[in-house]
Amino acid sequence: MSLGSIFDIAGSGMTAQSLRLNTTASNIANAETASSSTEQTYRARKPVFAAIQQSMLNPSQQGLAFGSEEGPGAGVRVEGIVESDAELQMRFQPDHPAANEEGYVFYPNVNVVEEMADMMSSSRSFQMNVDIMNSAKSMMQRILTLGQQ
Repeated sequence: MSLGSIFDIAGSGMTAQSLRLNTTASNIANAETASSSTEQTYRARKPVFAAIQQSMLNPSQQGLAFGSEEGPGAGVRVEGIVESDAELQMRFQPDHPAANEEGYVFYPNVNVVEEMADMMSSSRSFQMNVDIMNSAKSMMQRILTLGQQ
């Protein structure tokens, strides 16, 4: 695996984790958004990722990585963002301005504790990809100085 493909892998990981952080932040921001109907209520969103095969990322190295014909996974791509199908929270609050005719207010199916755990995980994964990029950059700089001595 070349250092260039390491940059591609870490870059795709950083992009994926950045999207995951943004989605999580959106979920937390909307966690207490009230609505009078289930159709208008915000639903928690989660990104869906898929592995990119080495042959798709860098066709010139097909079959070279670790002796495999297909090559190992070489990054991630975002397949899409899906809405959670978990049940919405329905609270009896007849004095709330968004209450329906029966006095119920609907709140999103966002679990703030779970979202915070996702945020910590994606933040650490993003930082790990930054560290990989910095290590690859350092190796490239050392390679360039080999012939100078």
